[in-house]
Amino acid sequence: MVAFPTRTRSRRPSRPSGDEREGAILATCEKLLEARPLSAISVDDLARGAGISRPSFYFYFRSKDAVLLSLLDRVIAEADRASAAAFAARTGDRRQDWRNGIRAYFETFRTHRGVTLAAAEARVTNEEVRDLWAGGFERWVQQCAEVIEAERVRGAAPPGPPSRDLAIALNSMNERALHGTFAGDRPAIAEDDVVDVLLDVWLTAIYHTPAPPRSRAAV
Repeated sequence: MVAFPTRTRSRRPSRPSGDEREGAILATCEKLLEARPLSAISVDDLARGAGISRPSFYFYFRSKDAVLLSLLDRVIAEADRASAAAFAARTGDRRQDWRNGIRAYFETFRTHRGVTLAAAEARVTNEEVRDLWAGGFERWVQQCAEVIEAERVRGAAPPGPPSRDLAIALNSMNERALHGTFAGDRPAIAEDDVVDVLLDVWLTAIYHTPAPPRSRAAV
């Protein structure tokens, strides 16, 4: 009896799913934003980087601005999670606790520097980007205002401006200072120093006293 070799059917390589193609477009856009502004990125650039055709791109996004909007949504959600975790892990050391909160935003937006800068530019003309950022900013203000108010109630912080107004001012300062640092504006605070400079201002504004000395361990 002759044994014939068994043929094995070669499997076709799996085709990328819709989610994978959408993810590839987003990843391509974020990578390109590290080197150039959104205005210098074309739909063809995004489609080519994702390995799809230009018509296929429009199946997932209506425009490159829509890609930026989706990226910003993800970055804001990441900042929300990082901030919530930082404030939930309070140690009782007010300098370290506030530093952890500020650093949570700093690390998130530094990691996604290109998206952060592109979104700041787009907010001037794009209402959807502006509204998305405003929603995230409102949550950060509310979170900080609640902590400030709690510090006042327990007697750790003295009375002062309404906690919400103070939280708006401090978060607005963070936004501008971090943008200047990430964009390389002049003048701007050095990246290695910006968290602690902002922290000193926050502590002075909230507690009405000079900030305590910085700990080497906190750097």
